[in-house]
Amino acid sequence: MAIERRTIVYDGPGGPFEGVAVSDGSWDAPRPAVMIVPNVLGAKEQDNLVGERLAALGYAAFVADVFGQGKRTTRESPDPAVYMNELNADRPLLRDRLLASVAAMKALPQADGTRTAAIGYCFGGKAVIDLARAGGDVLGVVAFHGIFDAPGYDYPTPIAPKLLICHGWEDPLAPPEAVTALAAELTAGGADWQLLGFGHAGHGFTDATMARSTRPGFGYDAAADRRSWAAMRAFLGELFEAG
Repeated sequence: MAIERRTIVYDGPGGPFEGVAVSDGSWDAPRPAVMIVPNVLGAKEQDNLVGERLAALGYAAFVADVFGQGKRTTRESPDPAVYMNELNADRPLLRDRLLASVAAMKALPQADGTRTAAIGYCFGGKAVIDLARAGGDVLGVVAFHGIFDAPGYDYPTPIAPKLLICHGWEDPLAPPEAVTALAAELTAGGADWQLLGFGHAGHGFTDATMARSTRPGFGYDAAADRRSWAAMRAFLGELFEAG
């Protein structure tokens, strides 16, 4: 196994954008492809490592960039959410950048463009749910501790991509009423959806950098991290086998 990374610069509204393709150099044929949409901070090493884990499972991974080339923050930035807030205020722009990112993933020589999916963390979880709502050309999406508010624009129904929502029940950014509202929305939209809730887990439960968080409802949870990854693996296996 020889996991390789390659920087991909691609076009889209407000671009250019800079993603990272991750694959195994020993592959002799295209593989099912999975796009990773990062959290509030944008694409970073943490996301590249997720890409490597996916490549080790046999998937061509693509770390998407929805903020724009060079637009990244850290937790120590004066306003870590500055680029996320711009897209929260313009959900059609987020949608269009997601669609451009899917197109960039499908263009990768390692990717089987007929078998693709997207996963996302926090803001990225919100983004991949929007991708499904928008009828993005993927078979399914997985949201880890995402945000559930509807985008405020009309979208096609039935919602074609399948959805797996992995949710920490103590997440204050997605309280029970937001969860039930999403369930009602997806059901009304004719989606094939499933929701896995983790008791005692909060926002960011997959993020080991938040292991020492003292903020109520936020922090890493090893059990929820492990169980949600296993659920994602089963979901992708079923998705690509069916696809």
